Amino acid sequence: MKSTASRLTLVLLAALLAQAPAMAKKAKDADAAGGTNIATVNGVAIPQARADFMLEQMNARAAQAKAQGQEVPPAEQMRGMIKDELVNREILAQTAKSKGAEKNAEFLKQTESLRIQTELTRQSMLINAYLQDFAKTHPVTDAAVKAEYDKFLTTNKGAKEYKARHILVDKEDEAKDIIAKLDKGEKFETLAAQSKDPGSKDKGGELDWSMPGTYVKEFGEALAALNKGSYTTKPVKTQFGYHVIKLEDTREAKVPSMDDLKPQIQQALQQRTLQAHIAELRSKAKVQ
Repeated sequence: MKSTASRLTLVLLAALLAQAPAMAKKAKDADAAGGTNIATVNGVAIPQARADFMLEQMNARAAQAKAQGQEVPPAEQMRGMIKDELVNREILAQTAKSKGAEKNAEFLKQTESLRIQTELTRQSMLINAYLQDFAKTHPVTDAAVKAEYDKFLTTNKGAKEYKARHILVDKEDEAKDIIAKLDKGEKFETLAAQSKDPGSKDKGGELDWSMPGTYVKEFGEALAALNKGSYTTKPVKTQFGYHVIKLEDTREAKVPSMDDLKPQIQQALQQRTLQAHIAELRSKAKVQ
C-alpha cells in the first residue's frame, strides 16, 4: 500500500499534468534550454530541463500542501516519479504517432488552439520586455511632473466641492413621485431609504464631498446648477437610472499637493508617452 507521501506525489503529478496546455509554453522553453538528458526512449532524448521544470511546479504545489499540514514527499521521490511519468508519456506519444493519432481531428483542433495561445504568450512576454526597456529609456522627469501639476492648479483654480444627497430609482415616474413628496415636505433622508444606491441609501442618500466633474456628466451638471438646500425639480437621467439630487453645501476645493498627485501624474505621463510612441510606430508601419 502506498504511503501518504507517495499518494500525495501522485496527486501533485496528476494536478500538474492536468494543466499541460497552460504550461506548454514554459515546457517548450525548458526543452530549448538544452543541457543533459534524463532518459532516451527509442532514440528520442528527454531533456533534464523538462524534468526540472516539472519539479519546480510540483515543489510549489507541495509547499501549499505542507502549509495545510500534509506530509510532503522528498525531492528525490518526486524526481523519480517525474522521470517515470515522462518516460511513459514519451512511449505513449511515440505509439500514438505510429498509429496516426496526429491526424485526429480533435487533436489537430487542440494543437492549433495551443499554438495560438503559445504565440500570444510569447508575444506578450516580448512586448512586456520591450516596454520595460522603453520606460527606462524614457523616464518621466521631475520638471514634466511639475509642469503637469501647474496645469492642474490652473484648471482647478477656484474650484468647489459639493456635498450632496441623491435618491436613485429605476423609473422616471418613481423619481417624479419622490419629488412630489419632497414638495409636500417629506424629508429627503427618509425617502432615500427606497434608493437603489446601496452605498448611500442607508445614509439618507448622502454622498462624499466631491467636485461635479467626478460624477457622470448629467449628474454633475444637475448638481452644479443647484442652490444650497435645493433639490432637482425634474428627474435626472443617467446610465444608472433616474436621480433626485439635493445640494447640502459647497466649499472651496482642497487641492492635493504635488507629492500626493505625483504617482498619478507620472503614470499618466508615461502612458501618454507610450501612446505617442505606438502612434509613431503605427504611422511608419505598412498596414493593409
